[in-house]
Amino acid sequence: MSSSNQAHGTATQQIDALRAEIVHHEHLYYVMDQPTLTDAQYDKLVNRLKALEAEHPELVTPDSPTQRVGGKVKDGFAKVAHSRPMLSLDNAYNEEELRAWAVRVRGALHSSDVLEFVCEYKLDGLSLALHYGAASHGSAHLQRGVTRGDGTVGEDVTGNVRTIRTVPLSVNAEKLKKAGLPQTFEVRGEVVMPKAAFARMNAEREAAGQSPAANPRNAAAGTIRTVEPSIVAQRRLDYYAYFLLRDGEFLLPTQSETLDALAAAGFLTNPHARTAKTIEEVLAFIAEGETKRDALGYEIDGIVIKVNSVAQQRRLGFTGKAPRWAIAYKFPARGAVTKLLNVLFQVGRTGKLTPVAALDPVGIGGITVARATLHNPDEIARLGVRIGDYVAVERGGDVIPKITEVVEDTEHPRGTREIVFPTLCPKCKEPVVREDGEIDFRCVNASCPARLSEELLHYASRGVMNIEGLGEAMVAQLLGHPLNDPVSLADVEAQDAPMSLDVRDAEMLEESNDTTADEPTRTALVHTVADLYRLTADDLLKLERVGPKTAESLIAQIDRSRSAPLYRVLLGLGIRHVGERTAQDLADTFGSLDAIMTATEEELVRAEGIGPIVAKTIVDYFSIEKNRALVEALRAQGLQFTAEKRVVGTALAGLTFVLTGTLPTLTRDEAKARIEAAGGKVAGTVSRKTSHVVAGEEAGSKLDKARDLGVSVLDEQGLLDLLK
Repeated sequence: MSSSNQAHGTATQQIDALRAEIVHHEHLYYVMDQPTLTDAQYDKLVNRLKALEAEHPELVTPDSPTQRVGGKVKDGFAKVAHSRPMLSLDNAYNEEELRAWAVRVRGALHSSDVLEFVCEYKLDGLSLALHYGAASHGSAHLQRGVTRGDGTVGEDVTGNVRTIRTVPLSVNAEKLKKAGLPQTFEVRGEVVMPKAAFARMNAEREAAGQSPAANPRNAAAGTIRTVEPSIVAQRRLDYYAYFLLRDGEFLLPTQSETLDALAAAGFLTNPHARTAKTIEEVLAFIAEGETKRDALGYEIDGIVIKVNSVAQQRRLGFTGKAPRWAIAYKFPARGAVTKLLNVLFQVGRTGKLTPVAALDPVGIGGITVARATLHNPDEIARLGVRIGDYVAVERGGDVIPKITEVVEDTEHPRGTREIVFPTLCPKCKEPVVREDGEIDFRCVNASCPARLSEELLHYASRGVMNIEGLGEAMVAQLLGHPLNDPVSLADVEAQDAPMSLDVRDAEMLEESNDTTADEPTRTALVHTVADLYRLTADDLLKLERVGPKTAESLIAQIDRSRSAPLYRVLLGLGIRHVGERTAQDLADTFGSLDAIMTATEEELVRAEGIGPIVAKTIVDYFSIEKNRALVEALRAQGLQFTAEKRVVGTALAGLTFVLTGTLPTLTRDEAKARIEAAGGKVAGTVSRKTSHVVAGEEAGSKLDKARDLGVSVLDEQGLLDLLK
């Protein structure tokens, strides 16, 4: 053997050994919660592996621990049909409803059948399917991660799923044998954000001037659909597995055996699952779970009860939307009655006035609730609530404080003070308007200091220009006045999912709606976001509690943001209805900010993902002289105003493709991107309108359906020939 071959062999052995060691310690840390290495020792192993893979790039494999975080998802998420519908569960809200379900189950089975249940915590997250396929040395590697979607078709979020440490990138032959699993299988489970990670994320959001996420479930859902896997990696998510399938059918005879096999294969399963032979045992488990829920590191909102036998599950079957063999027992909402002391108004980035209820502090589920959002005038009218009323408050989703109704009896007299929206902005005293067809009142003064502070915080936030160090305290100093709003409710119209006010301990609030304070004002250093780029370290050193290191760091962060891509600049402008996906679609379609600025509504609606309302908002925004001046000021500061324009060919124009199975050289995303770049469309299901089905190894039911319908079937080479 030559010396180079010997070196290559040694490198392969070293890399394999390092990967196995790292995977072992990841399992101990993330799944078993029994770490044996310090963070520094773990990092040393990973850095050694990275160095070896850099020296031998030909040895890098997709399931290497170094490959968890990939590049940004450029074209959204491909649609993927599920092998078996991911159905929701029917709910039971009390013992009577649960017993009635058990009677129906018993009645649908043979009298001689032994009936057993499996009880599992109902994790408050989002469902996710993981597909594993055959790899070298008898192992299985992660091929695809798919969201629940509408239950029939989900979204391919594989790049983001790979960053979740409790998702094995591969399962070796030894573990497969121990678990009794084939090399090709599907795992279904729940993605959750632990409470500690949720608290950390919200602290970061607030430091960046963003509104806190409503609850861990919304945070997990928003995270898994972000287009940047690096952000997903920063936010700790966990994946709890509970189903095993192959070709859409359950693999093992019972649910309890399924949970054991998943654990043996290295997946994280909920350790509190338990079998029960009677409904009394089920009820005891429910009572126990309700007492333990606050001490858990994650949110649960009930208990899932499943018939253990898969054979019995088949006999019981399904209703139109849920299995008859499983039910979710929902814990009662945690609430209390307290007094509404006042209503205060928060001015958001777009001028929207949000009413915030100031409550007599009350404990709910171990948390002191002193404030709750009232959303908008329509919600206030629906509730019929007045200041001084006693109101029922619940933590919706066990996190969001919300007023559900007014309580009126001899102990709780009605309040007398109507809630009236101000006619003048509480911050700038300019008129407030409510346009026809709009729910919200808005301050229309573009120079409103409250709007500017929110604009700066939005601009600097991590999901936009990512300027670390530009939080509320710094913005207040740059504007020359304190940010003294009683509640920080950042406008969330451009977010992918709505956010609500999180729970906060707070001092008793004044009875007056006047939220201004007699504070000394200073000369503002910033009047628009463009002024950030004119700041110097000397400017910052004049501010309170700002030293040389802080000043230099912030100036460096601001300067770094000049290189942010066009879609982030668009986000930074704060155009209503333009969120991350819309900004990316605009950048990809038009290729420059100038082209977007001059586009007509008709031209805008022809872009992917742009509807008439969004198109009108964009045109209206750029019709305002102040906004055009801001764009020119940013241009002068050297920000990125161009992007690589997505060019769509015509070779496959008018053709619809369905992808199934594993192709020899192209990933599903790559094949989809090439089809769409040539003008074709990719669908998730086969129909008579399908032009071609592109089938690879282990193609499933889609291939069968294509043959039944007489639809053209291509292999990868056939697709490549069409693309030529």
